[in-house]
Amino acid sequence: MDSGQIEAVKRQILSLEKAQRMAEFFGVLGDTNRWRILSALAVQEMRVGELAEIVGMSESAVSHQLRTLRVMRMVSHERQGRNVVYRLQDDHIVNLYQEVSEHLDEPH
Repeated sequence: MDSGQIEAVKRQILSLEKAQRMAEFFGVLGDTNRWRILSALAVQEMRVGELAEIVGMSESAVSHQLRTLRVMRMVSHERQGRNVVYRLQDDHIVNLYQEVSEHLDEPH
């Protein structure tokens, strides 16, 4: 590469701040239980008790994981009467989940 090409690439790479934010985001996804919760919410929105039953965790543990996922804007919640229903935050998270899942299912 010549110096012009190097400079062009430098202008296109992530800023240090955005790279740090991405590392934090993907760090949150380094937990098996969080992936299982995301996979359940990829099927349908649900309450903490339902999630706990499906993933085989206590409601307290699921609530703790959901708080972490909310901070990173991976899940959102809505109060419906006395219930709080959780869902994947948006299509970006749905697509991320689907893309990673499909990638891992590809033959080597």
